[in-house]
Amino acid sequence: MYGDEATVRRILTELGDTWAVVGLSGNSARPAYRVAQVLQRFGKRIVPVHPKAETVHGERGYACLADIPFDVDVVDVFVNSSLAGAVADEAVAKGARAVWFQLGVVDEAAYARTREAGLDMVMDRCPAIEIPRLT
Repeated sequence: MYGDEATVRRILTELGDTWAVVGLSGNSARPAYRVAQVLQRFGKRIVPVHPKAETVHGERGYACLADIPFDVDVVDVFVNSSLAGAVADEAVAKGARAVWFQLGVVDEAAYARTREAGLDMVMDRCPAIEIPRLT
């Protein structure tokens, strides 16, 4: 398990409400689309991050984390595990407070680097499953 219950709770309730969702596009068939809706329903501001930089769920998209002109609290990662480590490094550079790798996204080296940089991190879990459990 990569992220104990206390870390999950802290990320979801204490670290801020601006979530960059990397891999979020306007494709409603993709899991990122549905998870972003759940995050919004629970009061999170989602920021789509995708090379197409599409507006999704009423929020302007950006091609990469570095293009976002404001602070991001949590970076939620919906990319292949082989690409996720680079996204975690970008999240550290961006000044995010936490990184969340979605179900099936695992990179133990990135987990270690991100934690060493002082960020909270959860890996191989889904906030859309975890956040309703908090209420």
